[in-house]
Amino acid sequence: MEYKDYYKVLGVERTATQDELKKVYRRLARKYHPDVSKEPDAEERFKAVNEAYEVLGDPEKRKTYDQLGSHWRPGQDFRPPPDFDAWFGGAPGGRAGGFSGGFQDGFTQSDFSEFFEALFGRQGAQRTRGHRTHRGFAGQGEDRTARIRLDLERAVKGGSVSVRVGDRTLQVKVPPGVTEGQRIRLTGQGTPGIGGGPAGDLYLEVHIKPHPYFRLEGRDVHLDLPITPWEAALGATVNVPTLDGRVDMKIPAGSQSGRRLRLKGRGLPGTPPGDQYLVLQIHTPPADEKSARSLYERMSREMPFDPRAHLRS
Repeated sequence: MEYKDYYKVLGVERTATQDELKKVYRRLARKYHPDVSKEPDAEERFKAVNEAYEVLGDPEKRKTYDQLGSHWRPGQDFRPPPDFDAWFGGAPGGRAGGFSGGFQDGFTQSDFSEFFEALFGRQGAQRTRGHRTHRGFAGQGEDRTARIRLDLERAVKGGSVSVRVGDRTLQVKVPPGVTEGQRIRLTGQGTPGIGGGPAGDLYLEVHIKPHPYFRLEGRDVHLDLPITPWEAALGATVNVPTLDGRVDMKIPAGSQSGRRLRLKGRGLPGTPPGDQYLVLQIHTPPADEKSARSLYERMSREMPFDPRAHLRS
């Protein structure tokens, strides 16, 4: 009989962890399940995957197999060593490792290869990890991810929104204060399970539509606030928009363009909530009329000011 490389069957390295093996097994079991797969050799591939995981998914069997694997290579004609039972600690007249237990859940001896029997005997496939044949396999459905685009106002307040996913329309409750890239989990709304297994989950990835005034950075909100030169020079109180309505904001005298002022707790809701930052931008009135031009000329004479003086040093 031919030596079987169970690691190659699952497509994993020999150093794979038990969690990695489980993930790969579940993916392949879904792919080749005879009830859903369109592959011409699905049933044989499914049996091969099951057998490989029957061995590698059981730490005791895997240890036995790994000991054997150091003496044999894929494709070689396999013959158990003369001292095989003693080598692996098997009971007299038995098989490696002293494995015992009958087939359960509709599993039959024909589901395992001659190679498997040679290693673990006819009683070596005790079902300790659940159903794994197409007569009894119960596999969890895959998780799915979809994008959801929200107005900033909806992200702030939350509430129910309709989401189209494939041929379904779902009503989704959005929590207040969701942020860009946050995922909302809908349990059991993913791909249906196989053989009565539970469905996977659906993850909605939140994307917030651009707003005409506000910019988001995490939970913080930024707003470019235009002010006049005299408001910047003399100071002023101006009315500004926030996510929760308009408020009066004091502009300190002597402010310059680019200065940031903070409104604490006026960002997206959360624990703690974000803040709102006002970025001052000084806007100069146009000199498109004679009176305005005359005023600017007077300012240039009476208010000598060189903003580039530091560049001459």
